[in-house]
Amino acid sequence: MTATGTAERLDLGVVLQTDPPAWRVVDLARRAELHGFSHVWTFDSHLLWQEPYVIHSQILSATHRVTVGPMVTNPATRDVTVTASTFATLNDMFGNRTVCGIGRGDSAVRVTNGKPVTLAELRTAVTTIRGLAGGQAVEHHGSTLHLPWAPDSRTPVWVAAYGPRALALAGEVGDGFILQLADPDIVAWSIDAVRRAAERVGRDPAEVTICVAAPAYVTDEASSGTGGRTLAHAYDQCRWFGGMVGNHVAEIVARYGAGDSTGTDGDGGPSIPRALTDFVAGRVDYDYNEHGRAGNTHTAFVSDEILDRFCLIGPPARHVERLLELKALGVDQFALYLQHDANDETLQAYGELVRPAVQEAGRVRE
Repeated sequence: MTATGTAERLDLGVVLQTDPPAWRVVDLARRAELHGFSHVWTFDSHLLWQEPYVIHSQILSATHRVTVGPMVTNPATRDVTVTASTFATLNDMFGNRTVCGIGRGDSAVRVTNGKPVTLAELRTAVTTIRGLAGGQAVEHHGSTLHLPWAPDSRTPVWVAAYGPRALALAGEVGDGFILQLADPDIVAWSIDAVRRAAERVGRDPAEVTICVAAPAYVTDEASSGTGGRTLAHAYDQCRWFGGMVGNHVAEIVARYGAGDSTGTDGDGGPSIPRALTDFVAGRVDYDYNEHGRAGNTHTAFVSDEILDRFCLIGPPARHVERLLELKALGVDQFALYLQHDANDETLQAYGELVRPAVQEAGRVRE
């Protein structure tokens, strides 16, 4: 990170659902590495999809360099000591190539009629997982625990957040911050909130890795695509993402209100920007059986304009332009969701067209 907050380089990650067959997920991860991606992430929702950590071990075995982790796990359905032991085991087997994305809990929790954890519980989970999976002794439920067989293990913990208090937590204790949408205005507001929080507790804000995650769908032209993959088709394939984000935003609106146009409170701190909250006005309900799936029938409230803001959709040049904009805001990694019908084509386009163009633009501007 430079002094101005601009990321020195932009890594690329890919986010995969662990739909069967699991070997297809492993194969996509392997190809992502060949196309220059640095991270492979998976959903973690144990009833909706297959068990991610079993698949993570096979991804790590089939690759050489990529870092692997969940986007995101939670401390409600998974005991934090078990999660830490899992990461430490993977690190011992494959080197320190894991990362733990974590949040309060969404689909994995709600499908079982559970509740997301509190922010205090999330804070404890972050420090406990990082400590145990980092060879340290931690205090847990009145006992001092450690993993004596994993002294050299290291797993950074990245916090997924949208609302002001969760953003502050990411800045205060997270090794990284995950924002699951790519709207530049919201990205700028969120990064500012995370950095302010880091500074308040005496951290160097540059210590917090910034990751933006959103669907990416590459078409040949702005209004047409190959094999019937038009821009309209791409929008429909990515509309599910607005529904997923809407779940979190609706909760934020219920807690904080609809926000304002500035995104700052009277003291210059973060309020809720209307750019984030306005789009859920037409949201009615949501079926988690369709969570994260193209063709989700509970996303009619998600407009094409919202998809243009939240996702990267269009010809390669449009993707390059948005990625450079995100990089200039201080984003260290863009992780693209591959929950649509053009997985292979998108990976190839990013590897052969988008990533080289972003790298070349970075070299030209230095």
